[in-house]
Amino acid sequence: MQRGDLFLVTRSGTQDPRKQRVFVVVSRQVLIDSKFSSVICAPVYTRYDGLRTQVTVGVDEGLKHPSSVHCDELASLPKAMLACFVGNMKRAKLEELR
Repeated sequence: MQRGDLFLVTRSGTQDPRKQRVFVVVSRQVLIDSKFSSVICAPVYTRYDGLRTQVTVGVDEGLKHPSSVHCDELASLPKAMLACFVGNMKRAKLEELR
């Protein structure tokens, strides 16, 4: 698992109307490689509002549709939930995410 990897996550008990959503790992690599059981992730939505806290992603990252990472909705997710790999962000998109 690396910073910028995208995973399809099944979540229950949240206010999100979708049971599955793609999340991007945004934690520092040191935390990802540590023994901590959770990492910080940002959700991906097909909606893009043009905010500075949103980074556009799409087919180049392994998604089916143009989408955006919403960095203002960070969530701590257990590493065990990140099992369905979708793709990863390229270097330029990672810089934009940073």
